[in-house]
Amino acid sequence: MNKFLQKIKTIKLDIFFIYTFLIIFLKFTIFTGFITLSNPSFLGLFKGFYNIQSYAIFVIFILAYLSIAFLFKGRSRGTALIILNLLISILLLADLWYFRGYNTFISPNLLKETGNLDNLQDSVFAMVHKEDIVFVVDIVIVTIAYIYFRKIYVSCKRNIKLFAVTMLVAIFYIPVSIRVFHHYIYQYWLGSKWNPIYTMSRISPIGYHVYDTMDFLENLQPKSLNASDKSEIKNWYKANEENLKDNKYSGMFKGKNLLVIQFESLENFVIGQKLDGQEITPNLNKLLKNSIYFSNYHENVNQGTSSDADLMTNASIYPVTKGSTFFRFPQDKYNSLPSIMKKYNYYTMAIHPDKAMYWNWLPALTAMGGFDQRLDSSHYNEYEKINLGISDGAYLKQVEPIIEKEKKPFYDFVVTLTSHTPFELPNKYKEIKMSSSMENSEIGGYLQCIHYTDKQLGIFLDKLQADGILKNTVVAIYGDHTGVHKYFPNDIPKTPGVQPWMIDDELKIPLIIYDGDQKMAGTENKITSGQIDIMPTLLYLMGVDKKYYADTVMGRNLLDTKKDYDLLTNGKVIGNPTKKDLSHLSNAFDVSDKIIEGEYYGVATK
Repeated sequence: MNKFLQKIKTIKLDIFFIYTFLIIFLKFTIFTGFITLSNPSFLGLFKGFYNIQSYAIFVIFILAYLSIAFLFKGRSRGTALIILNLLISILLLADLWYFRGYNTFISPNLLKETGNLDNLQDSVFAMVHKEDIVFVVDIVIVTIAYIYFRKIYVSCKRNIKLFAVTMLVAIFYIPVSIRVFHHYIYQYWLGSKWNPIYTMSRISPIGYHVYDTMDFLENLQPKSLNASDKSEIKNWYKANEENLKDNKYSGMFKGKNLLVIQFESLENFVIGQKLDGQEITPNLNKLLKNSIYFSNYHENVNQGTSSDADLMTNASIYPVTKGSTFFRFPQDKYNSLPSIMKKYNYYTMAIHPDKAMYWNWLPALTAMGGFDQRLDSSHYNEYEKINLGISDGAYLKQVEPIIEKEKKPFYDFVVTLTSHTPFELPNKYKEIKMSSSMENSEIGGYLQCIHYTDKQLGIFLDKLQADGILKNTVVAIYGDHTGVHKYFPNDIPKTPGVQPWMIDDELKIPLIIYDGDQKMAGTENKITSGQIDIMPTLLYLMGVDKKYYADTVMGRNLLDTKKDYDLLTNGKVIGNPTKKDLSHLSNAFDVSDKIIEGEYYGVATK
């Protein structure tokens, strides 16, 4: 026992071990500040420290991690500590950059999403901030110091007993703590929807990834739905129905073509706005005169971002709470919008400007069922590229003749791309005049990109009008998710020349349903709603019998409802929900997870 205590005392003399422990704890504290504070200053970052309730969990995780160094002897001990510090720094930076883009952290689920890497490089770099240097600058300093003082480890011996004891303490203490935490989350959060930020700040970055990996491994096993699960799903769907009397909107566009346009990163705050007299979205503004405009419409996407928008538009189901639905469950079938429209003899196409494996959209939309044809980037001449791929101008110019020759009536799902992060547009396409400081900012780049795509969309619709197609077509336009406020919320207020209407924290996207025949007078609908609601709303307008979808959509028909709410990705319910609504929504994510993970509607057959 005395010998063992003596070995523990030697840690006091291990200056590099003590330093590494303290610096990692400090990095965890700063990291927590970055993810929990909306606009952190350098000193303000340390407020994250005071939000940490379980200091012991942080300490135990760090000690367990650093105990790996005890397996090395001699100068290798110091080298091991530097490498362990470096690995943690890389992990924190990866988490931070991914968090800024997707409001969650890296996960083993990303191993299935390698198809996105070549498309997302510029977007990832856009998430890098100058203050991130705090996570790596110490490593350079300590490495230089270690080279100078490396002789202190010459007589250092391997300490397997200390390693074993430290790991045993962690093995017994950490699982108990996580289980208690796990129970707390399930007791007070919405079903299986856990909050990544809360989890990360309570059990440390190491603890988070241990917990997430355990959960990932558990979910590798296919889930089968038992009778109780199926009954829960059916009862949830039944409770979701309102069964109200039809109104003037029922079948308003029956028999017409349906063109749904998913506008990349389109936020609601730009609609109807001007910068120094210059309209940001003149073409969308013009459409409002003959449209139903939902101005209180919100994004419901989760970690699958754009692909989650694809899913909700075409299946009206919440995406899985962890990972990307299209990557994790690309084989799932649904009672989809295209399959329902085919019952009315519609020809259906999914038209994307990006690669088939970007967010795995092509396999997933194929398995979903109902699309007669699915076009990816291989179908176009990519003679001009902006940001992630083919420019919207080059893309829509080639889409128009495809639609013109298409069998009628049709349902087409068209996705745009240019207004994606990092919001960079060639100078020849920048038409909005603004100050140089704003021009070089994220908000300035975003406004230029949105204006560009708005112009290309106007040209596209004008050509369809000239073809005689638009007159018999209803066009639904919405943002797949928010853009500049999603990725750069803290940078916008700091930009010189920013106007009040540009500072928006409500994360709204517009939904515009346009009557191509221009016979419908424009109206603004301010009901609290979200992407989950678009499919039943469109089906109602298209005159589809409710028996085909009423008991299989998680959204509601926004044109015939008495409910005013939206369930956001973080579990918050906004609007004016009743107690009954809140009770109904409390397990919505859990139900959607069971539907998707349990393959409730079956899987696609080859």
